[in-house]
Amino acid sequence: MTAAYCHGSSSMKWIALVGAAVVAACSGGPQLAYESAPDAMQQGDAADPGEAAALEQQEAECARQGKHAVSQRIEGETVYDCAD
Repeated sequence: MTAAYCHGSSSMKWIALVGAAVVAACSGGPQLAYESAPDAMQQGDAADPGEAAALEQQEAECARQGKHAVSQRIEGETVYDCAD
């Protein structure tokens, strides 16, 4: 019984050693640089909360007519309309 216990303990030591080596190898690797999409709120032409609410209201109105809302900017103002 002692031999089986020693064999199990040795196996556990190898698993721990290999696991530690894998963790050390992975943590020492190069860092990946992920570029996220630019934040919409940082852009100069991003819609403000009032425009978002107006579009949402227009979408609801257009949905009652079986259409969908479209928006366009004309001379700095956002204009909403319904389209098929």
